[in-house]
Amino acid sequence: MTREIPTVCGMYCDECDHFERDCPGCDESDGSVFWTEFADTDVCPVHECCANEKKFAHCGFCNEMPCEKYFRFRDPDVSEEEAAKMLEKQKENLMKRKRAYEET
Repeated sequence: MTREIPTVCGMYCDECDHFERDCPGCDESDGSVFWTEFADTDVCPVHECCANEKKFAHCGFCNEMPCEKYFRFRDPDVSEEEAAKMLEKQKENLMKRKRAYEET
């Protein structure tokens, strides 16, 4: 059963193969997720911008979404088509979460 642990970028930690094995999750690690060690950065730039600089609950509240930070560290094993599909899914997830927030 999916627990749906949301990230600021619109993904869900529990959908990631690395969650709990190599990574405690985006919020739990304050954006210092498993892949940052391979990308020569300490923190995911999307998480840093959204959560730490702009203080948003997620990128769905940002008028610049998706910004260049979404594309800075794209997985080289993912095709352009797959990356585009993932981005659309992230945008849908963020808009769904934003609507749910606005309804409360």
